[in-house]
Parts: sequence; structure tokens; C-alpha cells
Amino acid sequence: MIQMKRVTLCALRKNRKQVLEDLQRRGVVEISDIDIKDGVFQKTDLSDSRAVFAKNVSAARRALEILNRVVPQNQSMLAALEGKKQLSARQYEEFAQRHDETVRAAERLEALDRSIAESQSEIVRTELEREALSPWMETEVPLNFAGTKTTAAFIGSLPGAMTREELSVRVAQAAPQAGPFTAEVVGAAQDQTCFFLLCEKKDRETYAAALNALGFARPAAQSDRPPKQQAEALQAAAEEHRQAIERGEAEIKSLADRRNDLELLADYDTIRSDKYEVIGRLAQSKRTFLLTGFVPAKKAAGLEAALTGRYDLAIDFSDPDEKEDVPVLLKNNAFTTPVEDVVESFSLPGKGEIDPTAIMAPFYYFLYGMMLGDAAYGIIMTLVTFLLMKKFPRMSPTMHKMLNMFFYCGISTTFWGVMFGSYFGDVVDVVGSKFFHTSVSIPALWFAPLNQPMRLLVFCLLVGVIHLFTGLGAGLYEAVHAGRYRDALYDVVFWYLLVGGLIIMLLSSSMIRSMFGLSFVIPSPVATGAGIVAALAAAGIILTGGRESKNPVKRIMKGLYALYNVTGYLSDMLSYSRLLALGLATGVIASVVNKMAAMAGSGAVGAIVFILIFIVGHTLNIAINMLGAYVHTNRLQYVEFFGKFYSGGGRKFNPFSASAHTQYYQFKEENES
Repeated sequence: MIQMKRVTLCALRKNRKQVLEDLQRRGVVEISDIDIKDGVFQKTDLSDSRAVFAKNVSAARRALEILNRVVPQNQSMLAALEGKKQLSARQYEEFAQRHDETVRAAERLEALDRSIAESQSEIVRTELEREALSPWMETEVPLNFAGTKTTAAFIGSLPGAMTREELSVRVAQAAPQAGPFTAEVVGAAQDQTCFFLLCEKKDRETYAAALNALGFARPAAQSDRPPKQQAEALQAAAEEHRQAIERGEAEIKSLADRRNDLELLADYDTIRSDKYEVIGRLAQSKRTFLLTGFVPAKKAAGLEAALTGRYDLAIDFSDPDEKEDVPVLLKNNAFTTPVEDVVESFSLPGKGEIDPTAIMAPFYYFLYGMMLGDAAYGIIMTLVTFLLMKKFPRMSPTMHKMLNMFFYCGISTTFWGVMFGSYFGDVVDVVGSKFFHTSVSIPALWFAPLNQPMRLLVFCLLVGVIHLFTGLGAGLYEAVHAGRYRDALYDVVFWYLLVGGLIIMLLSSSMIRSMFGLSFVIPSPVATGAGIVAALAAAGIILTGGRESKNPVKRIMKGLYALYNVTGYLSDMLSYSRLLALGLATGVIASVVNKMAAMAGSGAVGAIVFILIFIVGHTLNIAINMLGAYVHTNRLQYVEFFGKFYSGGGRKFNPFSASAHTQYYQFKEENES
């Protein structure tokens, strides 16, 4: 891990903007809150300014969503690997003059999108109204026609399909005392009868009550114009809205060349918001401001030289106090750095803990390769990840680490595939016998797991013992380095002796040797000595496992409980049998795919079918087992390995950086030492 220094800086307030922008571009200082309560220094509330920046960022991103929907960019499937565009200080400063214009462009795009959405809603509404008018198209009077001076009109519908005669009978039966009326059926819709009824005005209320009793419903579309004219008007309105949509989309397309500026606006105001957030945490007087935080020790001298050479300020570096929550920044070589994210996914090192990355990396690649264990799959992984890293040099650091990790895992997989003689499973044997009628094979450099699974199981358990004992060794190193020699003896050495002694005792058993096919024999005195050592270690664990308790009874009980953890070691070792399970699964599935592919025969058609099934089957197999190997390799690190010495709990170093929260642009940070 990189050593951190506490940095304290006091500068003139007139240089605040320049100093903060300099720090932001360098991206090497994590700024802390300052809590100073006196009459000189105070903090500034800049929430209103940050709200404006946030509004601009949201507007820019919504505008980009609109452009991407209306004028989509042609991007490859690998566009996500391209990373952020490079942004220089000159480009950043030049954009300040286009900032307000770009904000207006974003607002215009949002307004156009709202207008298009409203027009689309209006088109839907007019279509629904036209559809509602369809049963009434033969009616020559407006649907809201209520009658004349001497007559009353009813335009509407009744449930059920009826003829004119049936309608007249039902109305007459419902109003037997009323005067004469005339009714015409004008259409039908969804098992309803649409009609026009005319009666004398004096009978209006009587017929209204009768019709309501029959389930009378007036038309949904009411208008002062006849239905046909109303439908034509609605169609004309819909056409106007369609033209408005076309005009709006045309204007949106004309603004497509502002895409880069909109992306820059989103990141520009994100950077400004971050800067104002930091300003709000500074302690400021009338003419000065005070800043404190953490900086990597190796960057301190370069930072001091750069700032003091440009500004009038005082800067001081000191070692953090023991009680301070110092952030963690990992530093490893090219071979081990790719698995830093695996460690971070679990937890960063806490106080007094070592960075486990360097110890874990060789085991990680080793175990992953054993689980996948096919040379062809490993070659594919290695080539694909290598080419992607070369083709997309600006991909995000996280993505680069992941691909680099799979690059090394691919090398390991290739190695184990050669050792086990697996190349797309047994494809060489299958192709040779099926299409060339000859026996061709690439022999395993060591042995074939499908033929000798017990041998592989023994090796997996041996790897597990080495992995677990390495974890205990890391715990021993931490304890000795911290001067906790008793803890090193009680919590590590005793367990080494106990577990090691029990393993030797088990291996001396004829049943175990027979079960695993072991050829060596452990001499009886060695086995007896191992048993004595294990017994003494067990006694030591019982006496010291509960040493924090002053009560002797509780101490012994806790010691017995600690000794019970020996069963955990047994289960941990058995967990490494998953190396066997995953390795066999990859090989078995590959062999099944090859046999299925060869079932179509040895002719031309058989060759085509073979190629198709081969490609699909092995693509699925490598995808599934790459994921399975990744998950189970992580589990062996997190549960079995880390459980012996590592708990984590550290906080990630979060520097004040111009590119920390940007989405589209990567600032060319000035973080030279």
C-alpha cells in the first residue's frame, strides 16, 4: 500500500479558484472537512450554485438521450470499451465561452421533445375521437343536437343489437303514456345500437326517463358539427400534429452536431459542481482559505514544488495520527495489479493489515486456470483480452484491470490445458476418428483428469493445504510485524502444528493411502511424533483460545470452542475439491459437445453440422465455465484464504479529481511527481 501524508494548505482567497483547479487536474489530494469554530474562519454555503450546475447536467443528459433516440449513433458492440475522450486544459477553458449557448441548445432540445410528445398525444386523442364517431357517420346533424322549438331529440345508444322496429317497440313499452315519436337506427358499435329519436317537446322528460331506464348513453364525441365534418376536422388536426412532429424532429436532427458540446456540458458542470462542493468544505477568512486532506507520500514533494512555484501559500505535510481514518491506495506491480479489484470487492486493508493482493494473485491465476483447464479456451481468452486492451487503450481502469486479470487467467488456463491434454475437450481425437478415420491425439503433458479423477482430487487437496497455510503465514507475518509475538504463537503456530500434525496422521493411515492411491508410506515414529505435536498444539489452543477472559472456567470453555474450529479447517480443505468439480465439468461438457457435433456423419453435411454445433456448444461452454471459475475462485479467496488472516475494513482513497465523476471526458491530469 502507498503511504499517506496529511497535507495542510493555507493560501490567499483571491487564488482559491486557480489553486483548486490545479489540485483538481492533478487528482492527488483527498480533501477532508475542516471543523473550525472561531471568529476568523467560516464556511460558505454554495448549495444554490451547485443546484444550477446539477440542473445543467440533467438538461445536458436529457438532451443527449433525445438525440440518441432521434439521431442514434452507429456504435459497435465494443463501444463500451472505448473509454472517455481526452480533454485538455485548453479545451476546457475554451468551452467556457460556449457554455451558455450549449445550455440553451439543451433546453431547446427538451422543449422540442415536449412539443413532439404533446403532438403525439394529440394524434392519439384525435384518432380515438374519430373512432368514437364511426357509428354516427350517417347522421347529418351534430351529436349534441337537442331538438327544435317544438321537438326534442335524443342521440345516443342502447345496449344490445336491435332493428328499428325492435327499438321502437322497446321505447314504446318503456313510455306507454307518452305521445308519438320517431326513431332511426344509424349504426352499431360493440353490441350497442346507435339511434336518433325525435318526439314532441312536451314529452321530453318522459322519454328521457324511459331511455335512461333502458340504459341510454350519449355519444362520447360531442360537437356542434355533423359527425362527418367533425371527423374531417379531426383528421386535419392530426395531420397538423404529424407535420409539427416532422418539423420538431428535423430541428432535433439539425442540432445533432451539438452532441459533443452537450457531452462536454454534462462533464464541465459536473467538474464545477465538485469544485464548489470542495469550496463549501473549506475554512475561509476574508483574505485566506485553509485546506486539509491526504496525499500519497511520493506525490508530496512534486505537489509542494508545483504549488509554491505558482502561488503565494503555505503548505505542510505530516504523518497521520493513529486515530485518523486514513484512506487506502493500493500499489502493486503489473502482474498483481489486475486482481486489486477482487480485493476491493471484498474490502480494502484495515489498519495494521497487509495488502493481500501480491500474495493472492499467483493463487488466483493458478486456481482459475485449474478450474477451466482447457488449452484452446485459454488461448482464446489470452488473445481476445490482449487484442481488446491494445485496441482500446483508453478504456476505464476498472475494465482494463478486469481484462488484464482474464489475460493472466487465460495463460494459466492454457498451461493447465496442456498439462491435462485438453484442447476443446477431446476434439482432436473426435475429428481424427470421424473425418480422417485415424487415431490422432495430443497426449497430456501430465495426466488426463477424466481418466484419473482421484489423482486430480489429491492434487487439489494439496493445493488447498498450501493455500490455507500461506494464509496462516500471512497472519503470522502481520502479528510479528506488529510485535504481537504471543498472538503469533497462539493463533498461528499452534494451528500450524495442529493441522499439520493431523494431516500427517491421516496420511499414515492405510485406509487413506488406499482411498487416494498414495504410494508413499509415512514411518510409524513420524506419525506418532505428529500425533504428539498435534495433541500439544490442541492443548495450547484450549489454554490460550479464550485468553481475553479472566475467569479460568470461561477461558477453558472458549478455548475448547476455538479448538472446535479444526472442523472448519477440514471443510475448508474439502472446499478445494471444487477445483476437481469445475475442471471435470469443463472437460465433460466439451466432450459431450464434440460427440453431439459428430453425430451427423462424416460427409460434407456432417462437417457443416459439426462446425455449427462445435461453435455454439463451445461458446456456451467457455462462457458458462469462465463465469463459474471466476465465482468459485473468488469464493476460495474470500472464505478460505482471507478467513485465515484478513478482515479488511479500509476506506478507498478518493482524490479531488477532474475526472472522478465525469461520464464522457477524461481530463489530462497534471499529476506528475
